Amino acid sequence: MIRIGLAGWGDHDALYPPGTGAQDKLRVYGRTFPIVEVDSSFYAIQPERNYEKWARETPAHFGFVVKAFQGMTGHQRGKPSHDSTEAMFAAFLDSIRPLREAGKLKAVLFQYPPWFDCDRKHVDALRYAKERMGDVPLALEFRNRTWFEPDMRERTLSFMKREGWAHSICDEPQAGIGSVPIVPEPTHPGLTIVRFHGRHAEGWHSSGEPNWRDVRYLYRYSREELEEWAERLNGLRERTDDICVIFNNNSGGDAAANAIQLAGMLGLGYPELPTVPVQLDLFE
Repeated sequence: MIRIGLAGWGDHDALYPPGTGAQDKLRVYGRTFPIVEVDSSFYAIQPERNYEKWARETPAHFGFVVKAFQGMTGHQRGKPSHDSTEAMFAAFLDSIRPLREAGKLKAVLFQYPPWFDCDRKHVDALRYAKERMGDVPLALEFRNRTWFEPDMRERTLSFMKREGWAHSICDEPQAGIGSVPIVPEPTHPGLTIVRFHGRHAEGWHSSGEPNWRDVRYLYRYSREELEEWAERLNGLRERTDDICVIFNNNSGGDAAANAIQLAGMLGLGYPELPTVPVQLDLFE
């Protein structure tokens, strides 16, 4: 099964009819897409009540991909947010309990930073994370090319298979060591994630400008690029049961339109985006 969705549900203006309130957006989102990525969990461990609310507001077969908290992936700087690493993982596990109990947690996504390169200490960190998370389904995404260099690619994929990590396959700019190539290989029979970050190479790395993150994911995929992915996805679903596709190219509001476009190519039957009525100037 292929499920297509977006990173977050609050910022996709093209998805919502005029006047849709923030409190109603997830309900409206769930009428179009069957999966969503929770990004707020990366910046702070969310209270259980948030997940209870989100589970309640979505259809029975809806799914969530939840990003691991930044302290769990080495992104966090400054004062630790918890007394110990064990306490941090335990708090995160407690927070997502409502989604697990509702059967709506597809995976927790561990996206590691660009400086997380392929070496022994980082392999040990992956093993530690897997151990702390227990039987929670996990997906792994790298942002450092050394994991997929020619001499390491198959070893990395074999490690992920042995350890039970689902592969989060990236489509992202090819911008040096802090990016990874497209590696369309599943590592778990039950789940593969595909994330579209756009191909804006010039904006991929921090420029020091205050609006850098606003332009990082500024990209609209062409029909030809999506057709290539439709072919890849049809091949992937022969090797993995469930594929969750997430569009994260929303700096310019392109994610929802690209997601609907790809769904159409795959014959998934998703509804079209709402048409915004044009206000005519009666006094022209």
